[in-house]
Amino acid sequence: MKKNSFSMIDENGNEVVYDVLFTFESDETKKNYIVYTDNTKDENGNIEVYASIYDPEDPQSKLEAITTDKEWKVIETILNTLQEEIRNKKDKDENDEQ
Repeated sequence: MKKNSFSMIDENGNEVVYDVLFTFESDETKKNYIVYTDNTKDENGNIEVYASIYDPEDPQSKLEAITTDKEWKVIETILNTLQEEIRNKKDKDENDEQ
């Protein structure tokens, strides 16, 4: 297993490998989160992204479901910020090439 990936068994009993996009601790919720993907795309062509609560001190910890709107809002805010930064960098790089 690569350092930035992990595998889990899905509901059909298949092993699925996930790439870790990033982890963070929220000052607001005092919990640690992992954001990851299996690189599949949704019906609009967007890469599916998942998030869970995890314990960074326990390498064998199980991922926990995020159950509150507040937690999802924290994660959505970070994802939106990162997407905007990537778009801005891409736009800048394309302008620099011209």
